[in-house]
Order: sequence, then C-alpha cells, then structure tokens
Amino acid sequence: MGNQTSSINKETLPIDTTFNLPSNIPLWPQGGEFASGIIDLGGLKVTQISTFIKVWTTLQGGPDNAGATFFEPYVVPEGFVMLGSYTQPNNKPLFGSVLVAKDDSSAENAVLKKPIDYTLVWSSKSQKIKQDNDGYVWLPISPDGYKALGHVITTIPEKPSVDKIRCVRSDFTEQCETYSWIWGPNKKIDDKDFNVFDVRPSNRGIQAPSVLVGTFYAQVGDTKTTTPLSISCLKNNNYLTFSSMPNLPQIESLIKAYSPFMYLHPNEKYQCSSINWYFTNGALLYKKEEKSNPIPIDPRGSNLPQGGTNDGAYWLDLPLDKTNKERVKKGDFKTTQAYIHVKPMFGGTFTDLAMWVFYPFNGPAKAKVVVINIPLGMIGDHIGDWEHVTLRISNFDGGLKKVYFSQHSSGQWVDASELEFQSGNKLVAYSSLNGHALYPKIGLVLQGVSEVGIGVRNDASKSDMVIDFGLGFEIVSGDYLGSEIIEPPWLNYLRKWGPGKDGPTGPKLKRNWSGDEI
Repeated sequence: MGNQTSSINKETLPIDTTFNLPSNIPLWPQGGEFASGIIDLGGLKVTQISTFIKVWTTLQGGPDNAGATFFEPYVVPEGFVMLGSYTQPNNKPLFGSVLVAKDDSSAENAVLKKPIDYTLVWSSKSQKIKQDNDGYVWLPISPDGYKALGHVITTIPEKPSVDKIRCVRSDFTEQCETYSWIWGPNKKIDDKDFNVFDVRPSNRGIQAPSVLVGTFYAQVGDTKTTTPLSISCLKNNNYLTFSSMPNLPQIESLIKAYSPFMYLHPNEKYQCSSINWYFTNGALLYKKEEKSNPIPIDPRGSNLPQGGTNDGAYWLDLPLDKTNKERVKKGDFKTTQAYIHVKPMFGGTFTDLAMWVFYPFNGPAKAKVVVINIPLGMIGDHIGDWEHVTLRISNFDGGLKKVYFSQHSSGQWVDASELEFQSGNKLVAYSSLNGHALYPKIGLVLQGVSEVGIGVRNDASKSDMVIDFGLGFEIVSGDYLGSEIIEPPWLNYLRKWGPGKDGPTGPKLKRNWSGDEI
C-alpha cells in the first residue's frame, strides 16, 4: 500500500504501520458470491477498498491526544466511485475499509449522482494544533431524492470538484448513527466543538438490510441532538437472497481459519464443558409444580420443554448427590465444544460467527480495593453460565475485521489489529477466573470501578487449560441456511439454565441473538 509521506517532522505513530493478519487470507471453498470481491445491492454494485492515500494529518486531539489521519480510497476499480473519505485515530495501526460503488442503471434512473454543491463543515486553518497542513471538511449537497454517505477532505479552501464523490438514490439508503469518537481538536469530546465519529446503521440485526459504508461523520456541536444525521448508510435491496453469505463448507473453513484458542486461568476451579457432558453427568430438569421430582436430561436435551417463554415454570440444576454435584460444578474443559450461530449482518455484507461456550457453574467474585482483595461471598455465584466471542467477517473477501468478547451482561468489540494471534490467524481469548468473562489480553480488569479504585476483579492469564474452538465445534443455528442446519433441542429450551433469580438463560434469549452485540 502506498501512502503519501507527511510533510511534518514527527515520530513514528501506530497509524504509520498498516495492519495485516499474520497469515494470508486462505482460498475459500467455491460456491455462491461469498468472497467474490463485489456485492450487488439490487442494482448498485459495491466493493471494499482497504488501501488509502493520505490527505490530511493532525497530531493532537482524539484518543491518547495522538491526532488522526484522513484518507481517500486508493486504486479504485474502473467504473467504481468514492462515496466518502476514511479516517481513524493515529494511536492504532491503519486498518479499515470503505465501500465504493458502481451504477449499472440507466442515466434516467441513476442510483448514483454527483452532488450539486458542498457545504464547508469545518476548517483547521484558525486552529492552533499540530498538523501537516490546513484541513477542510466538506459535506456534499445532494440532488433531490439522493443522500450523501460521507465527507470529502481537502487541504485547500476551494470546494472539491463535484466529480470527486457520488450521492446515492434514497431508496438505496438507510439511517445511520454515530458511535465511537475518532477525533476532535481537543483532548476530549466537547459538544460545542468540532468532532468526528464512526457511523454505523441505526437498524442492525439479522433481519436488517442496512449496509455499513466505512465513512465517518463530522459536525460542530452536539451530535446527540442531530436526528437524522446529514449522511446515510447504504441499503441492500437484494438482502433476502443472502447471495453474498457463505455456504456451509465456506463457514467451516472460516471457523477453522479464525476460531479462538481460549485459555482458562491457571487457578480456575469451575471449568467449561460440553452440553453433552453436563447432561450425561447428572444435570437435572425441574418443573415448578413438581419440584420434588426432578428428571435426568437426555444427552441432546430432547426431553427439555421446547419454545414458550422464560416463565419460571422450569429450570436446570446440578445433581442432587453432594459428591457428584461438586464434581459436575468443576466442569471438564477437555470436553468443551464451541456452539456456533451464523448470522448475516449489515445487509449480508458481513457474517457474524457467534461462538458460545458453556460452564456448569459460575464462581464467586472478588473485589479489589486499591491493593486489597476482598472475597464477595456468593456474589456472582450461580449455576449455568454462557459466554461467547463473535467473529465479524467481511463477505467481500472473508477477512476477519473485529471480534466481540462477552463480559457478563456486556462486552467489547476489538479490531483485528489489536488482537493476539496464535497458529496463523487464530485469535486468542482469555476466560477470567471464576466469572468467565472473556478478554483479548492477559491481566486484571476491574468491573464497575469507582473513583477510589474499588471494582470487581476479572483476572485473565494463560495456563495449560486451553480450548481450540476450531476442534469439535457444532454449528447450531443459521436461519438463512434453511434445512442444512438442524438446531439441537437444548437450544430451543427457553427457560433458565440454573435455579433462582440468578439462573441464566440460554443463547437464544440473549439480546444479541437476533440483533447486534451490545
């Protein structure tokens, strides 16, 4: 990739390095339009560009006060046009992409049109900030019936050419929203100042046709009061064909290429296990009206009640016999399987592989007060525990873009550029001691930290207890695959996996099952 060299003298920053996965993206099995490079949105073709040319660099403000760099897509295929510029903070390696588009429709019914003019959103000319040049941020003014999807950046005060970018016909657009902060001239977000944010579709989930473009949103003032934003996302009008989604052999290849190695903490007493191991080792099904007569569970869960609601009528529990109960609580990590839900995201331009793992028991937490660790008794202590990682994969090329690590009732997205890898492109995840929250790095993370340094400990470390999610995995759900996937009965058990108010529900009742991760 040939990025221009900045004209300012500066130390090397993370963004000066382009991130690539440790190994080349493999050749995927043939079939369909997955990883073909181009996706047809029903009359508008788009492709993903991840090589850029620098336009403007600033060296302060934004995360870590490291500044940000603004780019244009570089080496755009013939016939394709820019929809907006790309930017990211300087404190991370360069790793991103934007979509460019090609219109195959007639001129009378064009999906793409040039803007009629530009509005100057902001200029750095009067700002006392470190920068390689003056920067100007422009918003295209769309013709009637069209929407802008991004901004144009220049280093001169003259308006860009209207040939620079294209606006998109409204029926190929969806509303978008801001989320993470990319840059502002101050060290922190000021709602009265200029700020730049990532944007994503407002409507996200397995049924949503909204497409992520990869551009950014720039505004002076509070973006929370701006609805809708002055730019839009794309819409896949061809979404329900799922033509760009991977087929079953391709899914299996993706899992084997990227699936995590998950390390348990060396002091972990409550290991994960397979569902089969849990059921065949004495887990019991209770019915509210017959609490004194629990029944053993079939290895596949075929005698569990199916469907319904989480109404408290049923729950699962450990074996009654004390010795066996303590043994089952400890789990058996060597039997662990990853249970995988395959989800179309962003209008079928991405595939999410949600990889679920089960623990028979979630251990008690500890609090950390400055340098003192305090046991919290039974807090966090419950039977049955589900955690997951979600791999977000581009359907343009099959490249891993980011990973979601579940952490109790929340979690975090981590760009592929910030992951730890092992054995090629297989990422590493760490399960925290007792609580089993998942993290991308070893160390101590405090949950719910107060101003005086009090928080619940989440300790993650490497050990000999490691699970390769690419071995023995089971694809348990993928609606778009139809009859190729038969869901196991335990997946459609929609009651609690443990007794009492802390008994957790299974994967299908989690908010991310049909929606995006939190």
